[in-house]
Amino acid sequence: MEYVTIIGAGVAGLCAARALVDRGVSVRIVDRDTSQGPHACSWWAGGMLAPFCEGESAEEPVVRLGQEAADWWDKHTGQVQRCGTLVVSSARDHADLRQFARRTSAFTEVGAAEITSLEPDLEDRFTHGLFFGTEAHLTPRLALQILKAGLERDGVVFHMEEADPAKLAAEGPTVDCRGFAARDHLPQLRGVKGETVVLRCPEVSLSRPVRLLHPRIPLYVVPRGDGIFMLGATMIESDARTHVTARSLLELLSAAYALNPAFGEAEVLEIGVDVRPAFPDNLPRIGREGNLFHVNGLYRHGYLLAPAMARMLADLIIGNQTPEVMHEHRS
Repeated sequence: MEYVTIIGAGVAGLCAARALVDRGVSVRIVDRDTSQGPHACSWWAGGMLAPFCEGESAEEPVVRLGQEAADWWDKHTGQVQRCGTLVVSSARDHADLRQFARRTSAFTEVGAAEITSLEPDLEDRFTHGLFFGTEAHLTPRLALQILKAGLERDGVVFHMEEADPAKLAAEGPTVDCRGFAARDHLPQLRGVKGETVVLRCPEVSLSRPVRLLHPRIPLYVVPRGDGIFMLGATMIESDARTHVTARSLLELLSAAYALNPAFGEAEVLEIGVDVRPAFPDNLPRIGREGNLFHVNGLYRHGYLLAPAMARMLADLIIGNQTPEVMHEHRS
């Protein structure tokens, strides 16, 4: 084949490009905006490479395939921080913590002393927790910048244009990685609205993502360094990709305050909202219609599952190997 065209310069498209380039395929990427920024769902991601924690609500393939992510991102960006994930709950929510433990694996139960040892700024705040020591995280915006720069060095050309998947597929192999925008070709896609807040709070220091089990919004706090934290994230069945709701903002900030009251004095740097693409079962899929391939439905697992999806896509395009997440093309 002469080259493969990828539509979409988000996390799915860039990972797919990297997997194909690493297999000797020439790639070009087409996107209506090839720059990184808040227009892309990938911009607002938490960057948690936490397959075992995701097992609390996700299906088995997410846990298994997600275990490829940390090594892949480390290889291609060098930005992975392997500090694990700490899950805690207030005393009144210990039942939720026990349920979380029943649904997950690869953790160690920790008490107050261990929690303080892991995160001194949580001293005397929590008596029970779970530590997932093999999990990792990264800074999504930096990781994508590094990934894109590496592709450009390897000869991948980025074209800024409004792509027509059918027209491009008539010219050669084309991979549609447009996320929710691909609903015109994938009518089963639904939107899941996610809302996040970025804070600056130098008074708090955390070394790893901390998940606080909360009755309404299970909060995660991800350290970005220099006293900056990302708080997330809501999951609302909606395709509205503008404006955070007042209730979501209140609950995110209230949960952060419960984690450490110092967050009450934090500066709000950004409030983000976007729509994550999901199929009815919340599992990703690779589809094919002749020369047109689809990679979509990563839901809230973009950085976690994009490497495995990219590997399977490359196996399909180059070796005609059917991926386990393959679904039949439209008739």
